[in-house]
Amino acid sequence: MFSFVDQHGLKVTLSFEPNAFLIPTTHVLVLANRQNQWLLTKHPQRGIEFPGGKVESGETLEQAAKREVFEETGAQLSNLIWFAEYMVHERKPFCKAVFRATVDSIENNSERFETEGPVWMTIQEFFKSTNLSFHMTDDGMRKMLEQVMLDESRRNNCTQTSVSKSKSTS
Repeated sequence: MFSFVDQHGLKVTLSFEPNAFLIPTTHVLVLANRQNQWLLTKHPQRGIEFPGGKVESGETLEQAAKREVFEETGAQLSNLIWFAEYMVHERKPFCKAVFRATVDSIENNSERFETEGPVWMTIQEFFKSTNLSFHMTDDGMRKMLEQVMLDESRRNNCTQTSVSKSKSTS
């Protein structure tokens, strides 16, 4: 587990192991991409951030993740997988599940958006952006994105190794 203090002075604990916290998960956050672009959204007050929000009554975490992404960006997702979770230790603590996903398609109907719509960025553009929400600039987000890049690097190395092996056996 990794703990840090956010910009509001609250302790936050991040885990890459499921069910790390004893309280129910009530929020979701989705790190979704297509090719080398990451899907974010522009919140009118906070700025650019990954889509997410509260789990509604009767919803699974996965249903909430897909709904929030669609409401905020118009995107349809596939390959939704649990990635991490974190707990914010405020007066009434809450836990947020973080998912990874692939963007299959996106509707450009701005009337459906709860935000100012989708924003596409490479990971390099994300780190250079000056318009990010405060949620996107804390140590927890940095740690999650480091893990994403590590996972991507491992996946690319496995793919390259598989391709090399298949070429050498032919």
